[in-house]
Amino acid sequence: MQSVASEICSTLSLPSRARGSSRLPIHKVGRLLSLPAAERRLLVKATILLMVTKFCLWLLPFALVRRLSGGLVRAPFRVRDEEYPPGKVVWAVETAGRGISRFSTCLTLALTSQVLLGRRGHPALVLIGVVGGGGSDLEAHAWVQSGGKVLVGGTGIERYTILATLEAN
Repeated sequence: MQSVASEICSTLSLPSRARGSSRLPIHKVGRLLSLPAAERRLLVKATILLMVTKFCLWLLPFALVRRLSGGLVRAPFRVRDEEYPPGKVVWAVETAGRGISRFSTCLTLALTSQVLLGRRGHPALVLIGVVGGGGSDLEAHAWVQSGGKVLVGGTGIERYTILATLEAN
């Protein structure tokens, strides 16, 4: 299992070790460090939450995962999360998802986005839809809507029949 630091580095396409070397390439580290501190924190939060969400989905019943994620949206913290527009939160989740693709499914991305958006004052819905059946394979997909707009997972959603709409409890 890779360390959290190496997962975060891979999120930005930063190899934890360059080929044949034990050092990170300076230009890759520079890209990470060139982000404003608040954006680095948001990216780290998205990466960690994405991994935790995936592990919870593996280990716990879905109803419990939903209760836990809803609790994260409402939980008081000593330091208020930085205010970001929805687009910046989506950037962090999608960037984290690309870097740690083994943790990234439409459902993990949607649940992670819902928590991070909600913590920043942007209520979001996770929608789960299916297509197929009747002799063909059943395919499911999850996406996120906030303020009437699809923010995450919106490609091809018109072909899905919505089965569930999940609010942050």
